[in-house]
Amino acid sequence: MSGRFITFEGIDGAGKSTHIVALAQRLRERGAEVVRTREPGGTELAEKLRELVLHAPMDALTEALLVFAARRDHVQQLVAPALARNATVVCDRFTDATFAYQGGGRGFDAQVLAQLERWVHGDLQPQLTFWLDLPAAEAARRRAAARAADRFESEDIAFFDRVRAGYAARMAADPGRFVRIDSSLEREAVWAQIDAELVRRGW
Repeated sequence: MSGRFITFEGIDGAGKSTHIVALAQRLRERGAEVVRTREPGGTELAEKLRELVLHAPMDALTEALLVFAARRDHVQQLVAPALARNATVVCDRFTDATFAYQGGGRGFDAQVLAQLERWVHGDLQPQLTFWLDLPAAEAARRRAAARAADRFESEDIAFFDRVRAGYAARMAADPGRFVRIDSSLEREAVWAQIDAELVRRGW
């Protein structure tokens, strides 16, 4: 696969969506074909599974299996074909989110998640992951002002502290792929951090 795979990660309320749109526009202006997508979601089947994950009561294993089922379809139907034709895929969350939310937040077995990761997408990983890092309390304040909460967003601050720690652990394990972005700053300052990394990489 010759395309670029860029992901955005962070707890709910960190501001990923705004900067994903800006990044896609920047890359298109430079002549790239950009596929903008999200997880869970991105395909018809995956979007249906997303609704279940966000709103239906379930245990952590069921949650993880549904997320990986959605990811399998997403990778096969959208991500892999786009990369194969040299497009740039910009995705709101990928497997790092599963390790952070189901692994960190829910306390689910990371070894089981790692096995599912290998089965579902093998060695496919993003070339670049922007982690928009924000304290859990500030993220909660932003979410409350923005929208009604789904099943994850209704969790308490302690849950999101664990999710944040899960992201930190993923970054520590793969520091060359991750770029931590201080998402507590004003929007323009957050974007400046993202843009600086793209410039550094010649993108």
